[in-house]
Amino acid sequence: MEEVGSKWANRFIIAAILQGGVITVMSIAIVAMQLSYTQVNIIQYLSLSFEGTAKWFFLGIIFYLIVVLAVAVSALFYSHLEITLKKKFSKASNILAGIHLVGMNIGGAGAMIIMAYAGLAGTGLTTIFTEGKLGPKYPAIMESFIEPIGGFISILALGVVCGGMGFILAFRSK
Repeated sequence: MEEVGSKWANRFIIAAILQGGVITVMSIAIVAMQLSYTQVNIIQYLSLSFEGTAKWFFLGIIFYLIVVLAVAVSALFYSHLEITLKKKFSKASNILAGIHLVGMNIGGAGAMIIMAYAGLAGTGLTTIFTEGKLGPKYPAIMESFIEPIGGFISILALGVVCGGMGFILAFRSK
């Protein structure tokens, strides 16, 4: 049962939990990849090639963790507005909060998952799933991921900006 006055805080907490689940599944997939292909220490392989495409994998994972934390912290902001300050959300601030929720979660997760996948694909590690063996490094593949990552980052930025505007509107309400 949703507590009166905490709907946005609850939605952001649920989103953070779901995003945490996604990154957990991604981590389990890497561990499963390592267990199924023991000829190469995958984490060491990625670490040794950090100058190349592997850095996209690591940055994608690290930034995804930051997005998950940002979604959870946003829940605290909404909780402060809705419960502590007892601010009422207008139609406009509700729309902005909705854009914030969707933008952060779709934009942030999309960009970071694609970034992590691009890093794996560029290092040749994705062929372990498709062919059962380590494929060649293919750094040129990274170029095909730049536009989708940029598009998702734009969605993320729109969500964050709308969230900030929604916070201000709600904070200034009576």
